[in-house]
Amino acid sequence: MLRIPVIEIFSSIQGEGPYVGYRQLFLRLPGCNLACPYCDTPVAASSKLKIERISGSRDFEEIPNPVSLSDLLKLLQSFNLNLHHSLSVTGGEPLLWAEQLDQLLPRVRKLGLKIYLETNGTLPGKLALILPWVDIISMDIKLPYAENNFWQAHQEFLRQARGTKLFIKIVVDRETDLASLEQARSMLKGENKAIPVILQPVTPVRGLRPPEPKQMLQWQEFMLKELFSVRVIPQTHVYLGQL
Repeated sequence: MLRIPVIEIFSSIQGEGPYVGYRQLFLRLPGCNLACPYCDTPVAASSKLKIERISGSRDFEEIPNPVSLSDLLKLLQSFNLNLHHSLSVTGGEPLLWAEQLDQLLPRVRKLGLKIYLETNGTLPGKLALILPWVDIISMDIKLPYAENNFWQAHQEFLRQARGTKLFIKIVVDRETDLASLEQARSMLKGENKAIPVILQPVTPVRGLRPPEPKQMLQWQEFMLKELFSVRVIPQTHVYLGQL
């Protein structure tokens, strides 16, 4: 029987990107293939998964982990799905569990719930496995850090995601360099100038500082010289005190 580890299941608002404010059911999966300096999300699996007892209550109970896909589907159905715009499959990096998601997501879609995939955009081969079941892709472009860069993986990911409802999120801080933004802009221009782009000021963590207001306006203007849609949206759920 195929099983999948889960960190938590809860109901909240989407706090990032163009779908900000929509009510979503969140399925957070463990593990990540990156170690971004601004990451503020626990990614380690444990012997228990956490699930809200009542939608939006923040009152969690614990269930043995990992869980079978049939049991996971029942857990998702314990929420009022009609309240939710979509199921946010998030992490960590959820594409690490693409084989399990390939079996789970078609069954979720049959419940009438859209699939919203949040991904770091570095596992294009895994995306191909579940792409038929995904309605919306929130793809990060990870700017280089600590001598790591992901341009080639991002380029291939964009190719795989063609034809889907896709938007790009780029986290920026006060030290972000224009050369990295230029490379991201060039890559997106070459793929599709109409892909929506979100510049997301980093939420202060581990000494990282958000950009100055003047920087954000300058970077937005720079990106808009070659791309059609570039918006500045912070992590609103942090300001609102939501999960």
